[in-house]
Amino acid sequence: MNDITIYTDGACSGNPGPGGWAAVLLSDDDATDPLTGGAPHTTNNRMELMAALKALRALDAPSRVALHTDSKYLSKAFNEGWLDSWQENNWQTSSNNDVKNQDLWKALLDEADRHEVDWVWVKGHADDELNIMADELAVAAMEQFK
Repeated sequence: MNDITIYTDGACSGNPGPGGWAAVLLSDDDATDPLTGGAPHTTNNRMELMAALKALRALDAPSRVALHTDSKYLSKAFNEGWLDSWQENNWQTSSNNDVKNQDLWKALLDEADRHEVDWVWVKGHADDELNIMADELAVAAMEQFK
Protein backbone atom coordinates (compact mmCIF):
# COMPACT_ATOMS: atom_id res chain seq x y z
CA MET A 1 0.00 0.00 0.00
CA ASN A 2 1.37 3.40 -1.00
CA ASP A 3 1.79 6.28 1.43
CA ILE A 4 0.38 9.49 -0.03
CA THR A 5 0.28 13.01 1.35
CA ILE A 6 -2.40 15.32 -0.04
CA TYR A 7 -3.03 19.02 0.52
CA THR A 8 -6.37 20.39 -0.63
CA ASP A 9 -8.12 23.73 -0.69
CA GLY A 10 -11.20 25.40 -2.07
CA ALA A 11 -11.88 29.03 -2.91
CA CYS A 12 -14.97 31.01 -3.77
CA SER A 13 -15.59 34.63 -4.75
CA GLY A 14 -18.90 35.28 -3.11
CA ASN A 15 -20.67 32.40 -1.46
CA PRO A 16 -22.21 31.32 -3.77
CA GLY A 17 -20.14 32.56 -6.65
CA PRO A 18 -17.37 31.40 -8.95
CA GLY A 19 -15.20 28.84 -7.23
CA GLY A 20 -12.03 26.81 -7.59
CA TRP A 21 -10.43 23.83 -5.93
CA ALA A 22 -6.92 22.36 -5.87
CA ALA A 23 -5.12 19.28 -4.62
CA VAL A 24 -1.38 18.70 -4.31
CA LEU A 25 -0.46 14.99 -4.15
CA LEU A 26 2.88 13.70 -2.93
CA SER A 27 4.04 10.10 -2.76
CA ASP A 28 7.22 8.68 -1.26
CA ASP A 29 9.10 9.03 -4.52
CA ASP A 30 7.82 12.31 -5.98
CA ALA A 31 5.07 14.88 -6.38
CA THR A 32 2.49 14.73 -9.11
CA ASP A 33 1.13 17.65 -11.06
CA PRO A 34 -1.46 19.48 -9.00
CA LEU A 35 -5.11 18.84 -9.73
CA THR A 36 -7.37 21.86 -10.15
CA GLY A 37 -10.85 22.71 -11.29
CA GLY A 38 -13.81 24.86 -10.49
CA ALA A 39 -17.36 25.93 -11.21
CA PRO A 40 -19.04 29.18 -12.23
CA HIS A 41 -21.65 29.13 -9.43
CA THR A 42 -20.80 27.21 -6.27
CA THR A 43 -19.90 27.54 -2.59
CA ASN A 44 -16.64 27.42 -0.72
CA ASN A 45 -17.70 24.24 1.10
CA ARG A 46 -18.47 22.47 -2.18
CA MET A 47 -15.04 23.40 -3.49
CA GLU A 48 -13.36 22.10 -0.31
CA LEU A 49 -15.18 18.78 -0.67
CA MET A 50 -14.51 18.59 -4.41
CA ALA A 51 -10.78 19.04 -3.86
CA ALA A 52 -10.66 16.09 -1.48
CA LEU A 53 -12.89 13.96 -3.70
CA LYS A 54 -10.87 14.59 -6.86
CA ALA A 55 -7.61 13.92 -5.02
CA LEU A 56 -8.79 10.56 -3.68
CA ARG A 57 -10.25 9.59 -7.06
CA ALA A 58 -6.88 10.31 -8.68
CA LEU A 59 -5.23 7.50 -6.69
CA ASP A 60 -4.98 4.35 -8.81
CA ALA A 61 -4.65 1.92 -5.93
CA PRO A 62 -5.77 1.79 -2.31
CA SER A 63 -3.36 3.90 -0.29
CA ARG A 64 -2.57 5.21 3.17
CA VAL A 65 -3.42 8.89 2.84
CA ALA A 66 -2.70 11.87 5.04
CA LEU A 67 -5.15 14.40 3.61
CA HIS A 68 -4.45 17.94 4.85
CA THR A 69 -7.23 20.51 4.70
CA ASP A 70 -7.86 23.90 6.25
CA SER A 71 -11.60 23.18 6.13
CA LYS A 72 -13.02 22.43 9.57
CA TYR A 73 -16.25 21.46 7.80
CA LEU A 74 -14.42 18.63 6.03
CA SER A 75 -12.06 17.54 8.79
CA LYS A 76 -14.66 17.60 11.58
CA ALA A 77 -17.19 15.69 9.49
CA PHE A 78 -14.79 12.74 9.37
CA ASN A 79 -12.91 13.17 12.65
CA GLU A 80 -15.76 14.09 14.97
CA GLY A 81 -18.38 11.67 13.72
CA TRP A 82 -20.63 14.14 11.93
CA LEU A 83 -20.92 11.84 8.92
CA ASP A 84 -21.91 8.89 11.10
CA SER A 85 -24.64 10.96 12.76
CA TRP A 86 -25.91 12.32 9.45
CA GLN A 87 -26.16 8.84 7.99
CA GLU A 88 -27.88 7.45 11.10
CA ASN A 89 -30.38 10.33 10.87
CA ASN A 90 -31.13 9.75 7.17
CA TRP A 91 -28.93 12.69 6.11
CA GLN A 92 -30.54 15.13 8.52
CA THR A 93 -28.62 17.52 10.75
CA SER A 94 -29.22 17.72 14.50
CA SER A 95 -31.65 20.57 13.76
CA ASN A 96 -33.60 18.30 11.35
CA ASN A 97 -32.47 20.08 8.20
CA ASP A 98 -31.19 18.25 5.14
CA VAL A 99 -27.40 17.93 5.14
CA LYS A 100 -26.00 20.18 2.43
CA ASN A 101 -23.73 18.75 -0.26
CA GLN A 102 -25.00 15.19 0.22
CA ASP A 103 -23.89 14.21 -3.27
CA LEU A 104 -20.28 15.10 -2.49
CA TRP A 105 -20.34 13.62 1.03
CA LYS A 106 -21.64 10.29 -0.32
CA ALA A 107 -19.01 10.23 -3.07
CA LEU A 108 -16.30 11.12 -0.53
CA LEU A 109 -17.39 8.30 1.75
CA ASP A 110 -17.12 5.85 -1.16
CA GLU A 111 -13.63 7.07 -2.04
CA ALA A 112 -12.47 7.17 1.58
CA ASP A 113 -13.55 3.54 1.96
CA ARG A 114 -11.00 2.56 -0.72
CA HIS A 115 -8.16 4.04 1.32
CA GLU A 116 -6.89 4.48 4.87
CA VAL A 117 -7.41 8.23 5.22
CA ASP A 118 -6.15 10.38 8.07
CA TRP A 119 -8.02 13.71 7.85
CA VAL A 120 -5.54 16.35 9.06
CA TRP A 121 -6.70 19.88 9.80
CA VAL A 122 -4.13 22.63 9.16
CA LYS A 123 -4.48 26.30 9.89
CA GLY A 124 -5.16 28.13 6.64
CA HIS A 125 -3.03 31.02 5.45
CA ALA A 126 -0.33 30.20 7.98
CA ASP A 127 3.21 28.92 7.50
CA ASP A 128 2.46 25.61 5.78
CA GLU A 129 4.00 25.88 2.30
CA LEU A 130 1.87 23.15 0.76
CA ASN A 131 -1.35 24.59 2.18
CA ILE A 132 -0.36 27.96 0.74
CA MET A 133 0.36 26.32 -2.62
CA ALA A 134 -3.05 24.60 -2.63
CA ASP A 135 -4.73 27.91 -1.75
CA GLU A 136 -2.95 29.77 -4.56
CA LEU A 137 -3.89 27.04 -7.05
CA ALA A 138 -7.54 27.06 -5.93
CA VAL A 139 -7.72 30.85 -6.26
CA ALA A 140 -6.14 30.66 -9.74
CA ALA A 141 -8.70 28.00 -10.75
CA MET A 142 -11.51 30.21 -9.42
CA GLU A 143 -10.30 33.16 -11.46
CA GLN A 144 -10.99 31.20 -14.65
CA PHE A 145 -14.70 31.27 -13.78
CA LYS A 146 -15.04 35.00 -13.02
